[in-house]
Amino acid sequence: ANLAMVALGAVLNRLLLPLGAVGAALWAEQQGLGMLRWLGLDGGWGALIAILLLDLGIYSQHVAFHRIGWLWRIHRMHHADPDLDTTTGVRFHPLEYLLSMAWKIVLVVAIGADAAAVIIFEILLNALALFNHADWRLPVGLDRLLRLVIVTPDVHAVHHSVRPDEHHRNFGFNLTAWDRLFGTWRARPAKGVAQLDIGLADVPASRALSLAALLLMPLQRPAGD
Repeated sequence: ANLAMVALGAVLNRLLLPLGAVGAALWAEQQGLGMLRWLGLDGGWGALIAILLLDLGIYSQHVAFHRIGWLWRIHRMHHADPDLDTTTGVRFHPLEYLLSMAWKIVLVVAIGADAAAVIIFEILLNALALFNHADWRLPVGLDRLLRLVIVTPDVHAVHHSVRPDEHHRNFGFNLTAWDRLFGTWRARPAKGVAQLDIGLADVPASRALSLAALLLMPLQRPAGD
């Protein structure tokens, strides 16, 4: 079911937004659009700034998917997975794939990110999403060091807690800086990572693992959250 969501999202994006983020970057370059071009920032520094701004944009998108009612109804399918593993990192509703790509295109054009920076960002975003959703326990010392900069599996596990006060925290996919800066950071879950209850309290496993139920989930009103 999780992998089927990737396929459906890819098809929907290809049909409705065939340009994609890289295509949008090439188009914006031809048109001379974007903040970085207007400021004359290009080359390595321009690419670094673009990647950081794109990451901030994806953080803000993730916050919006939790705090705006109709977006949460789409996004909660991601949180309904009762087992946190790498496939959870690609388990998004096809509508979320579409909305995310549309937002990414807006960001790319507004920032003036060049195609190389967009490709690097996409690789980082996808690789780290798989990493921080993985069912891994890193050594405590290594986790403590990595979480100073990037989102580790233990950091992101908090975000998949069944408790609303925990799954509405730690929105970053790449960098932990945004959560720390904007007050959405939570270092540890109340029960500890090893005993953490994953999923959504109002979604039983029979629905959480059914492809048909997952596709219909945005039409169902969630319980108080």
